[in-house]
Amino acid sequence: MAKKDHVSETPATALLRQHKVAFTEHPYEYLDHGGAQHSAQVLGLDPYTVVKTLVMQDQDARPLLVLMHGNRTVSTKNLARQIGAKSVTPCQPEVANRHSGYLVGGTSPFGTRRAMPVYIEQTILALPRIAINGGRRGYLVGIDPQVCVQLLAARPVQCALAE
Repeated sequence: MAKKDHVSETPATALLRQHKVAFTEHPYEYLDHGGAQHSAQVLGLDPYTVVKTLVMQDQDARPLLVLMHGNRTVSTKNLARQIGAKSVTPCQPEVANRHSGYLVGGTSPFGTRRAMPVYIEQTILALPRIAINGGRRGYLVGIDPQVCVQLLAARPVQCALAE
């Protein structure tokens, strides 16, 4: 299968263009349950710089997004404590899809169906560039991580666990 250099517009890329954010496009062969580790491998990227977008919810089922390094997991206990929630749990895929407007595996924090608070692992902000989902399975965009703070008002947290 020939690799395409351009992917059609998504709500995420439309939002980035609207705000004149410079980004690079990185399409790849999507693999079910391959996650950030797979995309990093096929694109030749460090999984630490590939940022996954996780749709989670607090004890009252209020959705939130967590941006995490591709090779780290979220300590939901640490996250809950830092955001003042009793508990935080991952959303079921169909619930995550409904909140974000994207399919799990193609969730971008940009251009979500509903506005949700965004939390970003603080060490991501120290990276010069990150690759993050562009709103479709098999499609990452390369951006400056500060864009997450500027466009999403992402709040830095410390909740990473090594995988």
